[in-house]
Amino acid sequence: MDTTDATTRKTARAVEPLDVLVGARIMARRTALGLSQTVLGEMVGVSCQQLQKYEGGKNRISAARLHRLAIALGLPVEAFFPDRPNESATPELVVIRSLAATAEGRAMADGFSRIDDRAVRQALTRLVEVLARAA
Repeated sequence: MDTTDATTRKTARAVEPLDVLVGARIMARRTALGLSQTVLGEMVGVSCQQLQKYEGGKNRISAARLHRLAIALGLPVEAFFPDRPNESATPELVVIRSLAATAEGRAMADGFSRIDDRAVRQALTRLVEVLARAA
């Protein structure tokens, strides 16, 4: 017989700090895109009130719904979770992550990879470097 106090046990339905973090990241991305809770809710098939509960960390999000939210917000599912603490952060990985963090970066990387002419790729790279220095 289990002698653990029922009030100290976690249940499958208990909200955890990770649920709050995921909700906060969903809200940050939705806000950055200028979407209302109503619009995003309609995109993924939930009510505005349900999305509000997700964003506040009051309700947990199923894997399928999180996947739909990621698609609607233009992010990979892993963007809602913290990085692994022991994952190596090579300079290349940092650049790739920062590029993949925005819709513009992903579009640029996708377009860049389709440019066959090496001289055009080099010219575009120089242009981006100049613009970055000027910013």
